[in-house]
Amino acid sequence: MRVVSLVPSLTEAVAVTLPGVLVGATDWCTHPAGLDVTRIGGTKNPDVRAVLALRPDLVVANEEENRGPDLAALRAAGVEVLVTEVRELPQAVRELDRVLRACGAAARPEWLDAAEAAWGELPVPGRRLTAVVPIWRRPWMVLGRDTFAGDLLARLGVDNVYADHAERYPRVPLDELRARNADVVVLPDEPYRFTEDDGPECFEGPSALVGGRHLTWYGPSLAEAAGVLNAALRAAVR
Repeated sequence: MRVVSLVPSLTEAVAVTLPGVLVGATDWCTHPAGLDVTRIGGTKNPDVRAVLALRPDLVVANEEENRGPDLAALRAAGVEVLVTEVRELPQAVRELDRVLRACGAAARPEWLDAAEAAWGELPVPGRRLTAVVPIWRRPWMVLGRDTFAGDLLARLGVDNVYADHAERYPRVPLDELRARNADVVVLPDEPYRFTEDDGPECFEGPSALVGGRHLTWYGPSLAEAAGVLNAALRAAVR
């Protein structure tokens, strides 16, 4: 089996579970460390010719992270493309199992069972918090409705104040962002690399710097994400 991954989360999942199966991945696929595969460009602009040159049996992709025309071009060239959709944790578990089995796994890996268990054994939060979650600045963009990261936060007792917005990633004026009076602003380090200096600019209250891999990736990092995110969020509002 020869697999090319166009999604960082799926790259890590396949590489950890089935060493040697992955032959190509994007420039943004940073985990596992030291991954030795052919790089085929970005998630939004993969080099289709480079992918085809690797003669993959399967390309794994995601409906949000990858563009339809690129996937259509791969299919037109005769390549099988598996496209995932991930908007909530249970869906992520199902899709990971589907991808790994398509790549040759005989059973669910232990790390996926551990991830599901970790999120199923969360302590009841002392009180629910409200949060704004910027993902870009100038223009300021935030998490809106129907997002995987928003679902993870909700399971940790943190409610995204833009969860009922009509858009999934709305642009929000800075004044409006400040006026929402949320309990905490959650600042991930991807896609924009927020720092402590960005917190006071968009919010007068406490801020929590979190790893984007723990907040938005649906791979092996899920096993530790619940504990890491919960600690960062609760520490910010003590």
